[in-house]
Amino acid sequence: MSSFLLGLLLAAGGGVDVVEINGPLDPKAAEFVIEAIEEAAADGRQAVIIQLDSTAAVGPSDALFDAADKVGAPPLPVVVWVGPAPAVARGGAVNLLRLADIAAAAPGARLGYSQPWLAAGPVFADTADYAQREVVVEVGSPYVDIVQPALRQLLAALDGRLTDSGFLLDTIDDDGTPVEVRFRQPGLWSRFLRLGVRPEAAFFFLVSGLTVAVLEFYAVGPGLAAGVAALSLFLAGYGIAVLPVRWWAVLLTLLGMGWLVVSYQRGTRTLLTSIGVASIALGGVFFVRGAPQLVMPWWGVAGAVVAVLFFFLLAMPAVTRSRFSTGTIGRGHLIGKTGSAKVDFAPDGVVEVDGARWVASAHRESGIRRGDSVRVVAVAGWTLAVEPEREKSG
Repeated sequence: MSSFLLGLLLAAGGGVDVVEINGPLDPKAAEFVIEAIEEAAADGRQAVIIQLDSTAAVGPSDALFDAADKVGAPPLPVVVWVGPAPAVARGGAVNLLRLADIAAAAPGARLGYSQPWLAAGPVFADTADYAQREVVVEVGSPYVDIVQPALRQLLAALDGRLTDSGFLLDTIDDDGTPVEVRFRQPGLWSRFLRLGVRPEAAFFFLVSGLTVAVLEFYAVGPGLAAGVAALSLFLAGYGIAVLPVRWWAVLLTLLGMGWLVVSYQRGTRTLLTSIGVASIALGGVFFVRGAPQLVMPWWGVAGAVVAVLFFFLLAMPAVTRSRFSTGTIGRGHLIGKTGSAKVDFAPDGVVEVDGARWVASAHRESGIRRGDSVRVVAVAGWTLAVEPEREKSG
């Protein structure tokens, strides 16, 4: 090879950009990959390393295919490294690895299930050994070009390597130190949205957002809880929009939350609470499709269920009592006082007495309806026993 031709093959100086993709490859992550490659080329960098740990590609396919095209035909060398262990690449993510100039992985990393490209999407013909299974990368693995455990060792292995696109990499300086490495991150907005892109995160944000919204409903009046509920439901909405969710599971989760609200409203925490918890748990287990690329971890469902139970059984009563109770510690003074029913009794409900709301119970035949006047006849703990206030005859 002539020295002139070798000069053309040398990478155009500059350092290396590292782009980290963690979690499902959603449209925001795919757009960031494209943007990072284009900006690295414009800045005169000599290569881009995509550090990948992604179980699946999700969301509309356009962004994913655009990212695959950019990785397959880049303006500068692109290296995809699945690492450090136990990083994983599946679906559309592992196909980015196959399209790169240089495919690399850490020993112990896992590659597999290259089909379908998009989780729960169509399956195309694929001759890869790991198209429908998973393999573990070892030293000398035939599935990648380079096996290195860490980024520094990867840079050393890349030095002097000729890429498929015709560039000769120069990643180690004459003194033996790696060239300048610039780590790239997506913008704050993209990072914020990607908080809800994992199945367990989307489910947790959905359940917690609904729970906090219930608190705000009982608190009567917008406050900090309203903002938390809105942000949680917004993140859950983004996750639901890009993930292949089962809509009946989402509806089952909403129904379970409704049962818990009814249970709290009536002051009963047995059958209705059990039905509500079971509905939320089932909704979580079947929340997403796309296994084995996308799987809801058991701890994600368990954590959400435990948080909801804690809230409805312990936190909710304490918070509502704190916000609506009177300044008097004792409650015996309420006996004989009148108030109004805030809901229909069946036979339990909620009343307002002296400006505070209380869980109340009445006889099944009392027929108390929302807006009716009631009289307190007894107090049992935090529950008031009430009866309809009869109009006095003149």
